[in-house]
Amino acid sequence: QKSVRMLEPTDVTVAFDVAIDQVTEYEPYEERLETYVIPVVFAIIFFVGILGNGTLVVIFLRHRAMRNIPNTYIFSLALADLLVILVCVPLASIIYTLESWPWGVTLCRVTECFREISIGVSVFTLTALAADRYCAIVNPLRKLQTRPITVIVAVFIWLLAIALAMPSAIVSDVVQVDIPNKTIEYCSPFGQRTNDSLAYSKFKTVVNSTVYYFLPLAIIGILYILMAYRLHASARDMPGENTGPQSRSQARARRHVARMVIVMVLVFIVCFLPHHVFQLWFHLNPNTEEDYDDFWHILRITGFCLSFLNSCINPVALYCVSGVFRQHFHRYLCCRQMSVQRRIGMSSAGNACETSFVSTIRRSQHNHSIRKSLSVHSVQSTKR
Repeated sequence: QKSVRMLEPTDVTVAFDVAIDQVTEYEPYEERLETYVIPVVFAIIFFVGILGNGTLVVIFLRHRAMRNIPNTYIFSLALADLLVILVCVPLASIIYTLESWPWGVTLCRVTECFREISIGVSVFTLTALAADRYCAIVNPLRKLQTRPITVIVAVFIWLLAIALAMPSAIVSDVVQVDIPNKTIEYCSPFGQRTNDSLAYSKFKTVVNSTVYYFLPLAIIGILYILMAYRLHASARDMPGENTGPQSRSQARARRHVARMVIVMVLVFIVCFLPHHVFQLWFHLNPNTEEDYDDFWHILRITGFCLSFLNSCINPVALYCVSGVFRQHFHRYLCCRQMSVQRRIGMSSAGNACETSFVSTIRRSQHNHSIRKSLSVHSVQSTKR
């Protein structure tokens, strides 16, 4: 006999379309470890997410020096994460605590829609950041042309994510399931349990995993491979070009921002890999009911928690890899007063990721002025 624990449709992202009414054993929620662990995990996610992402928003809004192209995308990421933290985390935190969804159909649709919007904004913004780094390293002169449209790109990402999340806002529903001695309700992103919803769940799972995970990460991987090849070719073919202190500083700034982006991408990969692995296995495996065991149950819960953890981990990652963000975090979270010299240093560092192409343009203009002066001097000498 099978335990209902491994068959219940209690995950906000999973619709369990199995014959639960045939199950004769039921494991009460109060006897499950996750009933007590997950609320603690979600409380930590909520507190850290509000504090971290809220601080990122304040840093971006209050410090003009931090409003460069990469940080504009990071600001957009923070807004998407705050959307999940404020709306979805409180509503979804009870999924493994209460047996039935208590919030009704409207909040079920809001939760599914907002969470999908946040995931879309996150992965599409990371892709835009990788493309921005590629342009900055491969052709810094072109980046000046893309800077005015950074906000437009960010807004387009939000509109695209909202459009892709509309099916969840329309189809999601509260489904009733009969189990021994009671009836439970759960929030399903696939609607009521019918043959059509079963086919739709398979289709949506494949589309979501492709659009929100595998395809963007493949694009990001290709961009970083091309960046690495370009940097290697530049160092090999032009060993004497970037030997000046300013050039070395610009190269370090570009590499630093590239590392910052790749860390955020790796965090996204780790946080959503268990979720997508379980989703694909569950909805595409014809023997799910027979194969579901403790391993898949643990993976399901782990993926559920990690997918929400992603909304609070980016500020922590930025704190670890970026000295500029770390100093600002210290200022706002530790109430540390900074000297004027330190503020100047932070402002300079905040603009470091943009200086590479600006300085290149200035050097080009300076060299052009020198060549023009030499030409004039040569003409005047000839006339003499």
